Amino acid sequence: MDNLNNLLTGFGDVLTPMNLLLALLGVTVGTAVGVLPGIGPAMTVALLLPITYGLEPVQAFIMFAGIFYGGMYGGSTTSILLNTPGESSSVVTAIEGNKMARAGRAAQALATAAIGSFVAGTIGTALLVLIAPQVVKFAISLGAPDYLAIMLLAFAGATVVLGSSRIRGIAALLLGLVIGLIGIDKVTGQERLTFGLPQLADGIDVVVVAVGIFAVGEALWVAAHLRRNPGTVIPVGRPWMGRSDWRRSWKPWLRGTAYGFPIGALPAGGAEIPTFLSYATEKKLSKHPEEFGHGAIEGVAGPEAANNASAAGTLVPMLALGLPTNATAAVMLAAFTSYGIQPGPLLFQRESSLVWALIASLFIGNLMLLLLNLPLAPAWAKLLQIPRPYLYAGIIFFASMGAYAVNAQPLDLLLLLLLGLLGFTMRRFGLPVLPLIIGVILGPIAERQARMSLQLSNGDPSGLIGGPVSYVIYAVILTLLIWPLLAKLRSRKIRQDVSAIR
Repeated sequence: MDNLNNLLTGFGDVLTPMNLLLALLGVTVGTAVGVLPGIGPAMTVALLLPITYGLEPVQAFIMFAGIFYGGMYGGSTTSILLNTPGESSSVVTAIEGNKMARAGRAAQALATAAIGSFVAGTIGTALLVLIAPQVVKFAISLGAPDYLAIMLLAFAGATVVLGSSRIRGIAALLLGLVIGLIGIDKVTGQERLTFGLPQLADGIDVVVVAVGIFAVGEALWVAAHLRRNPGTVIPVGRPWMGRSDWRRSWKPWLRGTAYGFPIGALPAGGAEIPTFLSYATEKKLSKHPEEFGHGAIEGVAGPEAANNASAAGTLVPMLALGLPTNATAAVMLAAFTSYGIQPGPLLFQRESSLVWALIASLFIGNLMLLLLNLPLAPAWAKLLQIPRPYLYAGIIFFASMGAYAVNAQPLDLLLLLLLGLLGFTMRRFGLPVLPLIIGVILGPIAERQARMSLQLSNGDPSGLIGGPVSYVIYAVILTLLIWPLLAKLRSRKIRQDVSAIR
């Protein structure tokens, strides 16, 4: 009942003309930028993060919630019409969605994606209301060693699960940890990696890192690999669904939500796993399996619902524990830190009105997105005709303006360029971006928790271990680290046995 009362209070904060206008602006801009090719939700949020500066925190996060969900919606349009997923979570949507569009069913594909996103987003946000406060109650009972273990779990999950290899994941994490070390040590007062530059005494702002790695790095990468001419955009009529389409879509929406929310809430769970699981499930359960690979509407409805439900799931550990489980959540965490707000168990106590206004605005933004995406899909499609040189030049321009607005110092522009080149290089050599961002954000927090643990134990290293919760978490970390090795050894033994039998 307390959660419901808090949510109603949040709606009371959001339902003012100014706040509703900011929510509408957020979902509109988020969708418009998210629709553009090569720009996924993480890059959308990073690129538009600076425009929330100058607003009150509640207003900024109302707008930011719209940008977050709008970026998630926009990616499906690009996948369906151009077969160009903004990020890996939209790959599955493109498999069947683009085939439907080429078969003259672009309107139906966009409609089931929009409605499925609305259904999954609404259910996922409702589950967030129910689950997040319970997670907070548990988290408040944890001590510094437990939080250190949770941070290490986030590091292990991001490096082991993501990317093409664990070595690349660890390398990306180490880069992020090094960037997070820049500045004055808050305990000893010593400068670290500042190279004598006073502008680096406070470290590199997380916003500059996020915009540089995501927006500039991605823009340079995509601009270097795509043709100068815009892609061929398939004409779109008014999105609509017939009775058969509704009948074939509603169950995949619910099943996709069931996959997306819990997996999205796991460390390094992301949206890739639930979207692929949803696609495999719908292919297995479909009464029309022959249509898969040729434009099956279930192959759009289920994965798109899983994608958006996982977005709601990422907010549970981010708000309750201060842990980002994917790139988009990492950039959202940067938004909190830019306002001097520390996400974590005490967030619901210290910033209760802000949190519940944010959650209430997710419901409102989700409804606005449905009303925007259905009638305005043809208008969003026209954005895809922007020539690529203008598009990516504009992205770099606005990214530079946003980064400069953080501290109004020219050095940030140089740092933005260097970080953009770093992001480009990481993509060139297959290093995942998320471990770097997690290292920048969580590295200083993990260091502080480790020092607190050692102080509590008078320098005894056993103080880093903690209690039962830490034991369980370290067991999970150990499993994450050795399981791929055990699986590899087992498969090698099976091959040797088969060879011996032959």
